Amino acid sequence: MSKNKIWLSSPHMGGNELKYIESAFENNWIAPLGPNVEGFEEDLRKYLGHDTKQVASLSSGTAALHLSLILLGIKPNDTVICQSMTFSASANPIKYLGAKPIFIDSEMETWNMCPDALRTCIESEICADNKPKAVICVHLYGMPAKISEIKTICEEFDIPLIEDAAEALGSTYKNEMCGTFGEFGILSFNGNKIITTSGGGALICDSKASKEKAVFLATQARDKAPHYQHSEVGYNYRLSNVCAGIGRGQMEVLNSHISLRRKMNDFYQDLFKEIEGITVFKEPNSDYFSNHWLSAIIVDATKTKNNFTREDIRLAFEKENIESRPLWKPMHLQPVFKDALYFGGTVAEDLFRDGLCLPSGSNLTNDDRDRITKAIKKLFK
Repeated sequence: MSKNKIWLSSPHMGGNELKYIESAFENNWIAPLGPNVEGFEEDLRKYLGHDTKQVASLSSGTAALHLSLILLGIKPNDTVICQSMTFSASANPIKYLGAKPIFIDSEMETWNMCPDALRTCIESEICADNKPKAVICVHLYGMPAKISEIKTICEEFDIPLIEDAAEALGSTYKNEMCGTFGEFGILSFNGNKIITTSGGGALICDSKASKEKAVFLATQARDKAPHYQHSEVGYNYRLSNVCAGIGRGQMEVLNSHISLRRKMNDFYQDLFKEIEGITVFKEPNSDYFSNHWLSAIIVDATKTKNNFTREDIRLAFEKENIESRPLWKPMHLQPVFKDALYFGGTVAEDLFRDGLCLPSGSNLTNDDRDRITKAIKKLFK
């Protein structure tokens, strides 16, 4: 009999999602508006703990990032700085607007945007009379970036900061929620995220006016008129009331999901503690609190038994029907961005070469952990 697949990160329902969905059906609130949408936005706003922040629920995190760039006035041929080591959704909206991405290397402590490379980039571009119009940093795999340093640099040069916190809901830096440090923050509720709305995202805004403008653009930019009138290009980016109902139920178990994912990271730290050449990714110090959306390892093949690489481990898991995945391939190595500028060294490239994401779901069982343990012990016996 074939073994059930152990997924990297699969949806995990809490039980009350149906209550909100049934309410939407009973009241015929199936359109992309309604009480679940408003309730979900308020749940998120309260969770983030910032009275001044406003939240607009949208169809995806990518849509939120696209709207944030529009609200910042990004135009064709403008330059936008973006973390290189990330999923392509962090960078694609720059191209949607005809702007030009400039990619920044990572640093080894958090694997996120390197503040030193960021400063070098900004100073270089200003000297070339090409001041960047925005900075997009990412909290990779739930790990907070060096956000205080990055924010200070952005403020020094008067460049808006966008936080891609798609993977970092519930993560904090010095007890402040990721997604609340920048002018805009981005959340994702894709099926593999720490909570899900089946598909969806949210834009965290600094003001009520910014949220209202985002919602206006997300609902086809319909002007106030008795007929359909449009003075701006709009988008179909609003989250449906049904999907928002799933989100409301998921918010009830968010803290539990975070705790369970952090326990998976503890599990991997214990599993690999005596295996030479493997390092489990964890917070650099107590200022950082990661939701550990995905746990990951770095494999130093010069130190592992039989010089095993991260690919050897990935293939060993694959034989046991256990999903694992290399770290994100940096954007500056992607064919679609081959002409983009890049600032930094080889940290992102080295992480991609040696890093592996491991099954991290909040719904993994003891049997799943036993299978993962046996696969590793078999390889390193």
